[in-house]
Amino acid sequence: MWTPVEPEETTVTDGRTQIEVAITEGVAVVTLDAPERRNALTADMAQALIEECDRIDADPSVGAAVVQGAGGHFCAGAHRAVLDGAGDDPADPDAYAAIGSVYAAFQRVGRLAVPTIAAVRGAAVGAGVNLMMATDLRVVAASARIIAGFLRIGLHPGGGHFTLLGRTAGREATSAMALFSEEVDGARAVELGLAWECLPDDEVAARAVELASRPARDPALARAAVASFRSELDPPGASWEVASQAERAAQMWSLRRRAIGRAEA
Repeated sequence: MWTPVEPEETTVTDGRTQIEVAITEGVAVVTLDAPERRNALTADMAQALIEECDRIDADPSVGAAVVQGAGGHFCAGAHRAVLDGAGDDPADPDAYAAIGSVYAAFQRVGRLAVPTIAAVRGAAVGAGVNLMMATDLRVVAASARIIAGFLRIGLHPGGGHFTLLGRTAGREATSAMALFSEEVDGARAVELGLAWECLPDDEVAARAVELASRPARDPALARAAVASFRSELDPPGASWEVASQAERAAQMWSLRRRAIGRAEA
């Protein structure tokens, strides 16, 4: 259900898919609302996120968007049931589609027609890092924990993870995080260029909305400017879509290997 209202605030909640969208004065605040699992993405939740992005793009009164997580965490990546299902049979159409839906969700956030900001509190892990890096700007809490996490649990990175990190943080930081499992807090994220600003936890959301409100004053201009911004600054290496597919075969192999190991344990 979608009920945008200007300038008063409206909140749309779907208890099944656990996505909330609130629009205030041209700023859409998208909240992942599954705090009991640190906002890990299920296939249904990912699909709901895609649909909400479509609605934001279709509403010309929206000029910016903020993505955040409920309950003190940003996003713990793909839900373990999605990963385990793919590991049991990577070629199973449903399992393959479930992983693909998580990829498609943060790719859709990255293609929003408006400038986007991630308000990152608590943990951003795995695909949650992909989601935060899909936005145009990041405001992070000092206590944030940014963890690639794939190799820690025996998985190859997926979703264009190397591309997403590398295009912003560069090769050295991407190597440290994605290959050597270095964890990054808010202050270090700013030092590495992964985020614009590091603030106390309780100031992050308000600051993100404040920043978003600036381009949101002129939605048409904001949409034109962000399209140019992304076109001009895209990296010359593999595109995000190509990187996602290049990583996928190795990630599906690692999911299956982990499932076999779990069965043998």
